[in-house]
Amino acid sequence: MLAYIFRRLVWMVPSLVAVSFLAFFLIQLPPGDYVTTYVATLAASNEIVDQRTAQELRERFGLEQPFIVQYWKWITGILLRGDFGLSFEWQQPVSGLIWERMGLTLLLTSSTLAMTWAIALPIGVLSAVRQYSVVDYFFTFIAFLGLAIPGFLLALVLMYVAVVHFGQDVGGLFSEEYQTAPWSFDKFVDLLAHLWVPVVILAVNGTAGLVRVMRANMLDELHRPYVTTARAKGLSEIRLLIKYPVRLAINPLISTIGWMLPQLISGATIVAVVMSLPIAGPLLLQALLSQDMYLAGAFLLLMCTLTLVGMLLSDILLALVDPRIRYD
Repeated sequence: MLAYIFRRLVWMVPSLVAVSFLAFFLIQLPPGDYVTTYVATLAASNEIVDQRTAQELRERFGLEQPFIVQYWKWITGILLRGDFGLSFEWQQPVSGLIWERMGLTLLLTSSTLAMTWAIALPIGVLSAVRQYSVVDYFFTFIAFLGLAIPGFLLALVLMYVAVVHFGQDVGGLFSEEYQTAPWSFDKFVDLLAHLWVPVVILAVNGTAGLVRVMRANMLDELHRPYVTTARAKGLSEIRLLIKYPVRLAINPLISTIGWMLPQLISGATIVAVVMSLPIAGPLLLQALLSQDMYLAGAFLLLMCTLTLVGMLLSDILLALVDPRIRYD
């Protein structure tokens, strides 16, 4: 097992280099560059930038250099100095912009995942055990409803309810007086008061999908011969379910960690824009729209890294949960 993990870690290095090259290439595929987008934005507000100024900006940002030179400077800066470059739009180091929002992104996403799993797993098990009962039909209807409702629409409805019926301003994650204030106990309490709305909104769709997956997996396991044998030996129903079918039905869910970790960055971007959440998703969207290549490239590279790490973690957890799985 240790040899397998070591080989996976070694192969991650060339994989990340190849992915970083591809990401940097894709960012520059759209016509124009950051200066082109910047000039067009100023032109929309009746401000004119002459060609000489635009050329000076391109030389200042190094946009006139060949693609391979730009990529080499960027990737060597990351590998040798941990420098992700300078954001054109924000005029700040990219690393500072990313880590500034990653804390809140991690808190929001981890809270959402915890709520999703805590609700979906028992409901999925109950629906499978009570197949075709009133309880099963009820939760099936709620699950399909949760899958059908767009997250941004649910966000608008809950924001309206929170403001009108509870008198709470739910835009963002902090009240106005705490947005730029240093961290304190009062600011943390204010964060928790604003956190419940985006957590509920983001958890609805994920919970609905997870309920259906867990129910289907449980139905596959409940009719296996080992369940009949365990029941014939006199095991209580709850102990039987937890020890055997649930343990095996949860395997496909563990394998989804590989694509769940990148959601720390890119997940629920539209909901975050609607609710003005200061997390990573809206910043990535703005970087792509403005062709801020160093900021967007750093986000994409981080997403790819989390994907590879997530796949490795899912493989390790699967081997721990299911003794039948071994990696040579």
